Amino acid sequence: MPAASPQPRRPRSGSRRDEAARLDVLHAADDLLVECGFGALTIEAIARRAGVAKQTIYRWWPSKVEILLDTLVEDSEKRLPVPKTQTPTVETVRDYLHGFARFLTDDPAGTVLLTLIAESQHNAATAKSFEERYLGPRREQERAMLARAIDAGEATPPPGLGPDAAFDALVGPIVYRALTGASVPEGLVNSLVDTVLGRRAR
Repeated sequence: MPAASPQPRRPRSGSRRDEAARLDVLHAADDLLVECGFGALTIEAIARRAGVAKQTIYRWWPSKVEILLDTLVEDSEKRLPVPKTQTPTVETVRDYLHGFARFLTDDPAGTVLLTLIAESQHNAATAKSFEERYLGPRREQERAMLARAIDAGEATPPPGLGPDAAFDALVGPIVYRALTGASVPEGLVNSLVDTVLGRRAR
């Protein structure tokens, strides 16, 4: 009985090339959103800017919203991580909110965040994906950070205002100003923190 012929070697997956192409798509979507706005952002334009085939994009993402969510998740983790310190202080929260304000007004990924907030108001599918993939997980990290500060006595929100409502009171004015194209002064962030969490030395 003849010996079995060896199995042919599997072709290399090209994972490095795939990862480079994936990053090219994310960067292209980021750039085009800033340049053209959400309405003019198309898969075709992203493919041209990234130098990949349109079919490649559709193989990885079902829509431009999912591409933007990938850019937002990755860029937020790199450039705006939620502090994981065991006992955060008011200053920990203050520094995070200053970073959040800069992220919204100066970072292309901040434009992605504001765009997805706006689109979620009239597109149920976008709102669902945004909540599941970004807003929910990050909100839980932020709530946990503030809850640890409150439990340790480092932050003292008004009676009846728990971590969720307290964080809404902090970020709401920041997001509103960014959505309307206004600047977010450092003094505004400081005043919000002092009012909602109790004044601490800076």
